[in-house]
Amino acid sequence: MGTSRMFRIFVVLGSAFMILLIIIYWDDVGASHLYLHTPVSPGPKIPHPAPQQRPQTSRTPSFLSDIDAFVNQFLEPGTGEPTDPAPADTSNQSEKAEERYVPRREWKIHLTPVAAELRERQEQRRRLLQEMCANDSVVFPGKNRSFDDIPNKELDHLIVDDRHGIIYCYVPKVACSNWKRIMIILSESLLRDGVPQRDPLAIPRDLVHNNSMHFTFNKFWKRYGKFAKHLMKVKLKKYTKFLFVRDPFVRLISAYRNKFELPNEDFYRRFAQVMLRRYANQPTPPASVDEAFGVGIHPSFSHFIQYLLDPQTEKEMPFNEHWRQVYRLCHPCQIQYDFVGHLETAEEDAEHLLRQLRVDNVVEFPTSHRNLTASSWEADWFSTVPVEARQELYKLYEPDFRLFGYDRPDSILNE
Repeated sequence: MGTSRMFRIFVVLGSAFMILLIIIYWDDVGASHLYLHTPVSPGPKIPHPAPQQRPQTSRTPSFLSDIDAFVNQFLEPGTGEPTDPAPADTSNQSEKAEERYVPRREWKIHLTPVAAELRERQEQRRRLLQEMCANDSVVFPGKNRSFDDIPNKELDHLIVDDRHGIIYCYVPKVACSNWKRIMIILSESLLRDGVPQRDPLAIPRDLVHNNSMHFTFNKFWKRYGKFAKHLMKVKLKKYTKFLFVRDPFVRLISAYRNKFELPNEDFYRRFAQVMLRRYANQPTPPASVDEAFGVGIHPSFSHFIQYLLDPQTEKEMPFNEHWRQVYRLCHPCQIQYDFVGHLETAEEDAEHLLRQLRVDNVVEFPTSHRNLTASSWEADWFSTVPVEARQELYKLYEPDFRLFGYDRPDSILNE
């Protein structure tokens, strides 16, 4: 009886030990198969010779090195150049349009190098970011946290294009609509008659800002689970990361003009009514934006600034993305950006960036003909804002001024 009982105990202990081994094996090796579904393939698609079989080694690789090695084979630049043989002609085949589609050659030969002044401009902007992040006099919430400490919900502005190895942090009111169009074109996430859309301006505005059109970092958790953060860091290390910024005060003027001087039902209900009640002596503002505009009621720019400076505002909800600081949207002290564009030099920067990404013959940055907000208008817009409020507003956005090299607007702050 004692022998039988002892045997059962050994069986139970042995089974538990085997289950533990299986779990450890899955954590170290088996889970790496999740990444087989990650579509990472930057650069042109070219045929490669079959890999030679390598002798096995006795060393057991760790899980992280397995994942890095697997992802690296997709992220390393290919050996193909624009002079490689073109794909075989498939025009005589009878497949459907979407099956016949062959992506166009995505590298372009340039006879002249990028202008030295453009390369130096980027070097200066990147160096300034590093210096300001290391400068103790530049203080803002979250500056010294690690990338691992950034909440997932704050990574929703980082758009990933795995086909070309690009990460774009979009900043509203800084040409982000057109850059989102570029990302849709490059990622081929929008098809027309089975063929990827190639004209940025043909993409409807509602699709441009549709979250389902963009794969952002905050979606990694749902797809990759506990491996999400590690994969984010691998892509941040290997991909080209860029953002575009503009003068912080001019960006605020642009946001006000777009959201409150034009009828916008959503922004009227969520923000304008609050401003009218608190600062415009309108205890019962009109119920709809059409009614309000019909009788000439909308918050003034001064009301908008009061709203931004009111401590109650962020107690109720975080700043809307259209006036949230860039350091809160893009985390420039946790992410080392490879390219920093300025709206003030948008055409030169866009051409330089697309060339650097080797996609300048795939897509061109759309030329904007809209009524852009000019920095020379600042004095007129802030004339109705008390000097004390202007100075408080500068403190609120000072990190953005300093991180991205914009001068302190003394003419506005010292009147």
